[in-house]
Amino acid sequence: MALLLASFPLSARDKTGPYFNDPEELVRHLYEQVTFPAGQTPDWDHVRTLIIKESTVVMRVAKGETATLSLEGWIQDFVNFIEESDVKTTGFEEKIVTLKSMVFGDIAHILVLYTSYIPGKSRAPREGVDSFHLIRKDGQWQIVSILNEIPTPDRPTPETLH
Repeated sequence: MALLLASFPLSARDKTGPYFNDPEELVRHLYEQVTFPAGQTPDWDHVRTLIIKESTVVMRVAKGETATLSLEGWIQDFVNFIEESDVKTTGFEEKIVTLKSMVFGDIAHILVLYTSYIPGKSRAPREGVDSFHLIRKDGQWQIVSILNEIPTPDRPTPETLH
């Protein structure tokens, strides 16, 4: 579902995007941004305002393989997924199941158990774990890195997320 910037008071946003003084709020907002109904896609310019330009995203792409991506590489990978899986016609959902955070000064670590789902597909929602590192700069939280892992029978979801 695309969030309209108009929902943020003018004092809480500028042309770079909404202001987040809580790292959990920022992470929850990112999941809202990559979830969208049929006929729509994420506002990638808005997503770019949530993550520092120099960020790194490490994603599980196969059982024994990960990919290290830049912010632009991650966005392009998501765009490719939308096109190749034709999810613009079905919509896409990534929903937080559990969120655990640690904040220390101007740094934060947030661990998220989520489910991803393509409406109308016979495949059940898939679980994943994301690890976010954030920094507070000039009073605003931004995402520095995202690490992704997919639970398997040999690699179960960490107990801390149950």
